[in-house]
Amino acid sequence: MDIEDLRTFVAVADAGGVSAAARRLGVSKSIVSRRLFRVEAELGVQLLSRTTRGAALTEAGTTFRDHAARASAEIDTAREAILPTGELRGGLRVAMPLTFGATHFAPVLAEMARLHPKLQIHTSYSDRVVDLIAEGFDCAIRGAYLQDSNLIAKRVGPIHGKLVASPDYIEMHGSPETPGELVAHQALMQGTEAWQFMDGDKIVTVQPQGRFKADSAIALAAAAAAGLGIAWLPDCITYEYVASGALVPIMTRYPVPPGAAYVVRPPGQYPTRKVRVLTQMLIEYFKRNPDLWGLDG
Repeated sequence: MDIEDLRTFVAVADAGGVSAAARRLGVSKSIVSRRLFRVEAELGVQLLSRTTRGAALTEAGTTFRDHAARASAEIDTAREAILPTGELRGGLRVAMPLTFGATHFAPVLAEMARLHPKLQIHTSYSDRVVDLIAEGFDCAIRGAYLQDSNLIAKRVGPIHGKLVASPDYIEMHGSPETPGELVAHQALMQGTEAWQFMDGDKIVTVQPQGRFKADSAIALAAAAAAGLGIAWLPDCITYEYVASGALVPIMTRYPVPPGAAYVVRPPGQYPTRKVRVLTQMLIEYFKRNPDLWGLDG
């Protein structure tokens, strides 16, 4: 059975239809349909039920999809084992954070695509924690790593943050000097999160309150610059605001605990070379941009 036919079946199963899979694979719908026909003819069983909305897996198709995906992955691993250098090819599906993925990490993926013209990159930007295995992602970039996760994580760089407010807000309401004073101020938050600060070697946790909330750090930075309150944000979001004077770091005696960015991938013996290359490019990107992300140590 041809490996490209298997890959095509997996793509149709994951995309939910021939048209979507054709776009993902960069081939025509007729080629996708022929490949599907060959797989079903070889097996002698129907794997997909065609509908007006796309294609749905049959019971046999659901079972075969997992085996076909594993077989495709094994072939990729075998190819990389005997061809450890050279051009990357095939597909790479990456989940990126919406907050700073599209603005900061997208150029890294664009450079990767430029260097490897036979590589097909599909990126999904969302702040939700995607299920890498169920949703068919090769890896994800996350601003935090869940320690109880069964995923494998590789740290690629630091994420530093700070508390900021606009000069107008500070002039009107003053600037808090200690974490305890934050309760008297308007906090700009993503939800009901707690804010943490370093007091020497101790971590102080505060439950801020505020009337303005948004699920985007970019929106919170804009609200802070408009004088609506105090925001707890990563440096990569506030860097230009602080440089221009639109936002001012406050309560600097109690810094925000440093974080980090990770490339996470499903469990397995070896990461694919595509994931290894992306990981190294991100590590180099962080090193080239210390003003945006802060320095380790």
